[in-house]
Amino acid sequence: MRVTRRTGPMAWTRMATCLLVLWVSAACGATSPGTGSAAAGRPSTGTADPSVSTPAPAAGAGGSWHLVFSDDFGGGSLDNASWATCYDWNVSGCTNAGNHELEWYLPGQVSVSGGTLHLDATRTPTKGSDGKTYPWASGMVTTGRDNWDGQPRQTFLHGYFAAAIRIPSQKGMFPAFWLLPAQHDVPQEIDIAEFSGTTQLVQNTLHWQLPDGTPKQRQSWFGPVNFPAGFHVFAVDWEPNSVTWYVDGIARWKISNPAEIPSLPMEMILNLAVGYPYAPPSGVNQAQMQVQWVRVWQH
Repeated sequence: MRVTRRTGPMAWTRMATCLLVLWVSAACGATSPGTGSAAAGRPSTGTADPSVSTPAPAAGAGGSWHLVFSDDFGGGSLDNASWATCYDWNVSGCTNAGNHELEWYLPGQVSVSGGTLHLDATRTPTKGSDGKTYPWASGMVTTGRDNWDGQPRQTFLHGYFAAAIRIPSQKGMFPAFWLLPAQHDVPQEIDIAEFSGTTQLVQNTLHWQLPDGTPKQRQSWFGPVNFPAGFHVFAVDWEPNSVTWYVDGIARWKISNPAEIPSLPMEMILNLAVGYPYAPPSGVNQAQMQVQWVRVWQH
């Protein structure tokens, strides 16, 4: 997701990871969308895996598992004990300045009804606490902090992370499901599922750092699939020496170089960003990302 974190309540800082997707593709060894091993054996429809309604680790994720986090969004409101609604630089809302996104995240853009979490993006001018006016308001949830100096609600070191998600069909949206270190300003990150500039290809990304602190990144894409047509289960199995990405219960990509595997406790994030890598067309005024459930298992 490439975030810019603050050093304090009102000061924006440098980016913690690679800034430009095009630069990363050239410098970090990323594959091109729709190519590579992750594109093999792809389905051609938007039909979700049956595990949408019966969540469990994929059959290929070996070992015994126990559930450590679960939310079915069965109540009438968000469980605030499990979720915050902004990044940890929250001051009356937040955004991701590093991506030059168009949204300002607000709690009112997050709702729960009918057993589903709704993250709503709405074209409405919104004044941010950074002094800027953003053309969109949107929603996000995270197991992280309410503020920079707070304590995360829950962090995870390794595990199998999965969520049943339906992404919006509108252009100009950037829905994502990802993991970010609880420790500030460390360029480690696991992007379980991102949709940057397309609704038909899901992007999987791993961020890590060299011994000298230089941030690095690897990416792969899976598709094409008509993802907005239904719910799909996006998951990652993060082990000490490997990371494996799953779509609808099938392994699509794996990294097994221990030097590249993140090693810090992570916060879990689901968000609907707007305007990256391009702005929504003028006729698009709203969009919604839906989540039926979220689970984390560990050995």
